[in-house]
This record gives sequence, structure tokens and C-alpha cells, in this order.
Amino acid sequence: MPELTDLSVIRALCEKYDFALSKGFGQNFIINPGLPPKIVDASGVDRRYGVIEIGPGIGVLTRELAKRAAKVVSIEVDERLPPLLAETMAGVDNFKLVLQDVLKVDLKALIAEEFPGMPVAVCANLPYYITSPIVMKLLGDRLPIESLTVMVQKEAADRLAAAPGTRASSAISCAVSYYATSKMMFTAAPGSFYPAPKVTSAVVRMEIRPQPAVQVEDEEGYFALVRAAFGQRRKTAANAIASGLGMPKDAVTAAIEAAGFDARIRPEALTLEDFAKIQQALARRIPGHDHIPRADAHIHQVVPDAQGIVNGGRIRRFGGKAVFKAEYIAPGGKRQFAGQHAGIAQLAAGVATAMAV
Repeated sequence: MPELTDLSVIRALCEKYDFALSKGFGQNFIINPGLPPKIVDASGVDRRYGVIEIGPGIGVLTRELAKRAAKVVSIEVDERLPPLLAETMAGVDNFKLVLQDVLKVDLKALIAEEFPGMPVAVCANLPYYITSPIVMKLLGDRLPIESLTVMVQKEAADRLAAAPGTRASSAISCAVSYYATSKMMFTAAPGSFYPAPKVTSAVVRMEIRPQPAVQVEDEEGYFALVRAAFGQRRKTAANAIASGLGMPKDAVTAAIEAAGFDARIRPEALTLEDFAKIQQALARRIPGHDHIPRADAHIHQVVPDAQGIVNGGRIRRFGGKAVFKAEYIAPGGKRQFAGQHAGIAQLAAGVATAMAV
């Protein structure tokens, strides 16, 4: 097989299969021949491992993984790629393609079926536009995997590798640190890819912790608190939490002080342990603070683009700017619509008002 990092080979393959790279799928193929071995070296994968790859493209990293691992399962959403991959991966017996959106795949079932008795790792050149949702699915689903090694945009890599309590930290930094230890491995120049992105890329390795970094009673409420704190970076943690969770500011401020922190503290100055202390202090001062008032009915559906999810009376927020809205099942089984709102606090108030009617 010709060298898949050769630009002339890539162009010939694309022409042969009438394939045009899609910005919508974030497709940037590796053309630096030294990069795939370096990524796999960083992953620590060897012949014992089963590997999940996300977004194989034309198979550049895939072929290197197949040389090193016992088995590689690549998950690809682009329905145009299977014929091309059938050519580039021909004769590679330890490779399997799954044509599906990784965010919709039952990865626990896939791992059980494809990698029985093997240690499992994830290694991928991730589409930059969907880095955070993929990483959070891989971590939050508590999969039986040992590590994630991913090539992402440098700015995203900085957040993934940042330690909570430092200026570079963010909500996703805290989430990653909760589930794993992370390390920036190396960077890659834009010229390592075709087409060349406008930004530098970087590889981050995340080793899954056997247990979360902190023990919390209400994990969903804990992450709701963290997301709210970082939801408005220019505000103090007290202002951001109060606004993001629809809580009285004086109660939030008092809870932060009761937890031992200055009322003016910024979210990036807080560690995972600090957030746990604040959550406990809030629970003492505002019992059930992570629930919508009176929202004890099952709230079952939310925003079409996964901007925010409301379920069972708890609010979880994701990035973006779409409108928040919710339907719920009221007492007696009647389906109700709580309206649509510009933010979490407004949504919470809307649901609570509708429930009270």
C-alpha cells in the first residue's frame, strides 16, 4: 500500500472515490509520516491491547495502530469513507470499522463484544469541533478502558491537561481530573495535516483513575455546580453559581464562606476538593439545591441540539447558546411544556411556575 501520508496519494484516493473532505466532520488528514508512530508511542499500546479509534479518516493512524495492537475498532460517522477504507485497510485482519456516530454507540457493549479479556485504550485524531462531547462521553460512561490518547486543537489540549485550581482550568479540566490524570505529550504544527488547520494541534494522554479523585454523594449535582461556576468566567464563583443554578446570591456567598473561602474567589482558583466542600455547604444551607423547586415529576426531554438536558428534576448544562426548553410529565401523567428560556435560571423558574399551576 502506498504511503498514506503522501499528499499525492491522498488526492488520488479522494479523486478515485469522489471524496471531498468535509469541514462539517472536521476532517484534517495526517500528512506528517512521523506523527502516527509518535501518537501510538504516546498511547502506550502494544500487542496486548484492544484499541478504539474515533474518526479513522483514510486510515493513516489506523494502520499504525493495527501494527502495534491486538485489534483496532474504528468508529466513523462519514458514510462516504467505507469504500475508501476498504482499499487502504485491505489485508489488515485485526481491523474492524463501525459506521456510526460515536456519541450514539453503546461503547460498553462494543468493548465486551470486540475486546474480551483485553486491556482497552482509546487513541484518536479527534474532530476538533466535537472534542469535548466525545471526551466527556468516554470518561463519563465509566468505560472499562485504561487510557485516552487524543490529538486535539492545542487550545482544547491546554484545557484537558490543566490542573483544577490553576488559571488555565475550566469545567472540562475539572471533569477530566475527576476521572483521570492527564498530561500534554507533544504538539503538531498545522503543516502536519491536510488541509492545514489554522491552529496548532496537540496530543493529550489521560489515564483513567481506578476511583474518582474526590468522593461526592451527588455526582450530577457536583458537576452542575462546577459547570455553573465556570459558565461566566468574568464573574466570581458566587455570582456565577447563583446565576447558573438560579439560587439566591447571599445564600451562595454564605456557603462559599462557610466552606472556608473568600466570597470573591474565582472559579479557576478552586480545586476538585474545594468544589466538593462548597457543594456540601450549599446542601446544608439550601437542601435540595441541585433540584428545580417542586420539579418532582419526571422531566423527560430537552434541547434538540444537546445544548442542555433537563431530566428528573435536575439540570445539566453544556456549552453553546441555544435556547433552553423542557417538557415534563406532571402529576397525574399529563404532558406539559414549560416554555423556553434564555438560560438555566429562567428555565428552572419556568418549570417551577408551571408545576405550581
